[in-house]
Amino acid sequence: MFVNRPDQGVSPSWAGGEALEGGHRRPRTHDGFRHEAFFCKDDDQFLAGTLPFITNGTAAGQPVLVAVGPARAELLRRGLGSNATKVEFVDPAELTANPARMIPRWRAFTDLHPGQAVRGIGEPIWAGRRRDEVAECQMHEALLNMAIHSDTRLWLMCPYDTGTLSSELLAEAQRSHPVVIDVEQHRESTAFGGAHHVEALFGRDLPLAAVVVSRRAFGAQDYVAIRADTRAHALSAGVDDERAADLALAVHEVAVNSVTYGRGTGELRIWTTRDALVCELRSTGRIVDPMVGRLPPPADDENGRGLWMAHQLCDLVQVRSGPDGTAVRIHTWL
Repeated sequence: MFVNRPDQGVSPSWAGGEALEGGHRRPRTHDGFRHEAFFCKDDDQFLAGTLPFITNGTAAGQPVLVAVGPARAELLRRGLGSNATKVEFVDPAELTANPARMIPRWRAFTDLHPGQAVRGIGEPIWAGRRRDEVAECQMHEALLNMAIHSDTRLWLMCPYDTGTLSSELLAEAQRSHPVVIDVEQHRESTAFGGAHHVEALFGRDLPLAAVVVSRRAFGAQDYVAIRADTRAHALSAGVDDERAADLALAVHEVAVNSVTYGRGTGELRIWTTRDALVCELRSTGRIVDPMVGRLPPPADDENGRGLWMAHQLCDLVQVRSGPDGTAVRIHTWL
């Protein structure tokens, strides 16, 4: 799955893609977007790759943003010592809870430092994440290659724990990252799918629910009714008033999109799983831009805010679209 790059060796000196010069690790700048999966089997390997990546960046005056779990964030802080104050640590619960919110955060980070080389570490997938969360993290990783312009000087390292993640998750990481590294090797991924992989993921329908509690067709005349119906189901499932209202608003906004672009009708399905209330809206309209809803629409775009609002209001939103239509699945954790 890997091939050696002609300008790079396979010694431990290449952890993090950094070169050695005169026996010492030196900071190296980058002229465009670099998106790397970092395979590490334990905390020692995690630190062996991430600490040099961070310190080389700060030594070169490059801002560094880190979004990893609390335990690994603490490992990094201890390993960095006083240098930890030079790094921005963000709460992964906020950044990665809904993976669709991650791209705006990375873009905001680069926008804050226009034209400057910056570095990031983001770990969206870890053992124990819900299946649907993992699916959206995989979509996010693939979309990053489209969302961040190739000229943007962001070097992004994405750790993957080979000791706890399945072989399929690791294989998917190779499809969504142009480069895969470990503590000994820095190689291009021959499995990288680019835009074609995004198209395949976005066009793949979501798995059907085992049991649907409520199913109803709707048109423009039904907005008030489906909003009330959604709120009632949420309250019945134990969702608090504020989150139930947010869910109802999100369903309303997506329903408007469904009617506007889906020949005037749509269908709302509601069910519960072990840990979520799920509302799914389907329509015959097709979305051609897989980035829809992941970036704030222009202020004068009255029709592009529905999915963006859903992503901001709800715990997890999945969007898939193909020749047969569009499905928007909204999860509210119980």
